[in-house]
Amino acid sequence: MRATLPVILTVALSAVSAGAGAQTKQIIHTGAVAGLPFSPAVKAGQFIYVSGTIGLKGSGSNAPLAPGIDGQTRQALENISTVLKAAGSSLADAVSVTVYLKHQADFQAMNAAYATFWPQDPPTRTTVVTELARPDALVEISMIAVPHGAQRRIIRPDGWRESPFPYSYAIKSGDTLFLSGLVSRDVKTNTPVSGDISVQARTILEHAGELLDAAGFTYRDVVQSRVFLPDKANFRAFNAVYTSVFTPPPPARAAVQAALSSPDHLVEITLVAVQGGDKKFRAQLNPDGTPGRPNPILSASVQVADRLYTSGTPGGVPPGDVTASTRDALARLGRSLKAAGLDWANVVDAIVYLKDIKQFAALNAAYREVFKKDFPARTTVQAPGMGPSDLEIMLTAVR
Repeated sequence: MRATLPVILTVALSAVSAGAGAQTKQIIHTGAVAGLPFSPAVKAGQFIYVSGTIGLKGSGSNAPLAPGIDGQTRQALENISTVLKAAGSSLADAVSVTVYLKHQADFQAMNAAYATFWPQDPPTRTTVVTELARPDALVEISMIAVPHGAQRRIIRPDGWRESPFPYSYAIKSGDTLFLSGLVSRDVKTNTPVSGDISVQARTILEHAGELLDAAGFTYRDVVQSRVFLPDKANFRAFNAVYTSVFTPPPPARAAVQAALSSPDHLVEITLVAVQGGDKKFRAQLNPDGTPGRPNPILSASVQVADRLYTSGTPGGVPPGDVTASTRDALARLGRSLKAAGLDWANVVDAIVYLKDIKQFAALNAAYREVFKKDFPARTTVQAPGMGPSDLEIMLTAVR
C-alpha cells in the first residue's frame, strides 16, 4: 500500500511568457521547498519536467525524511505524484525517470518499492549512484511526464525480453523517443555481456540502434546523450566507440563519473531522440558570438522543433572557485540560447553535475544571478565531469 503525504500541499500554478512570441510555460509550485532556486516542475510544450525530488515528509528543506530506502523511495514518488496531479498528469503518464542512489547496495530495495507504483508499462529509467545535496537523503528522483491523454507508447523490439527491472526500454510520445539508461546486457536472455569498455559500449549502442529502429528513428535523430562512467580511465576508449556511431554532427552530450547499479557495468548511456524537424547542431560560441571550432564528440546544443538541448557545459575557469565556474558555464549557455533565438525564460529543466556536492550553496548563489524567479526544474548531484571543471550544467529550453 502506498504511503500518504502527512501534509496537505497547496496546488498553485503560474504562467510565464517564455520569450517574445513564445508559448506560455507553467511553473508548478505545489510541493516547493522554500529557499531553493528550482521549481518542483515546469510544464511546457509536450512535456512536464519534474525536479530531483527526495523523500521529504513536509515542505521545508529541513523537514524530516521518510525512514530507510523503502520509505524514502515511496515518499519521493508520492511527492512527485502530487506535483504531477497539479500539472494535469500522473505517475502513469511518466515517460522518463532518473534515479540517483546514494548507496549501490540499496538498488534492490529501491526497485522493490519503486515497482509497486507501476504494476505495468513503467517509464524508461536511468539509475546511477551519486552523493546527494542533502547528506541524509538516500535517493533522489527526477522525471519527465506527458499530460493526461498524450501518446505514451512502449517500444520493445521483436525478440527482446522484458527488462528484469521495473522500467521500459523505450517510450515514444509524439515526435520524441526516450530510451532508458542502457547497460551491457543480452536483451534476449537478460544476462550481462561482459568485456572491456569497448565491448560494453558497442553492445549498448547496438541495442540503442535496435530500439531507435523499432520506433522508426535512426541515430541521426538522437539529440541528447547522457553518459555515466564509473572509471574516468575508460573515457578515451569509450569515445572511440561512441564517435564511430555518432558521426558529425553529434548530439548534445554530458559525460560524468558516477557508479552504476552493479560493479560489472562499465558504462550506462541514456538517449533522447526527436523525429523530423530541421535539426540545428551548433558548436560552442566564442564570447564575441562567433562559432567556435566544431567538436567531433558533441554539439554544444541541438535545436529541433520547439526545443533546445544543450550539452553538459563546464565553467572554463581554473577549478577551485565554484562561483566563477557557475558564472562562466551560464555565460556559455546564454550564448547557446541566444543563437537559438531563446533566452533564460525559455529554460524548463536543468541538470547540474557538481564535482563536490559540498559546493551546493555556492552554486545556488551564482545560479540565482541568472535565474531570479520562475525557476526551471533542476536536479543537482555530485558527479564530476571528465575534465577539471568544478561543475557542468545541462539545459533543456522550450520556445
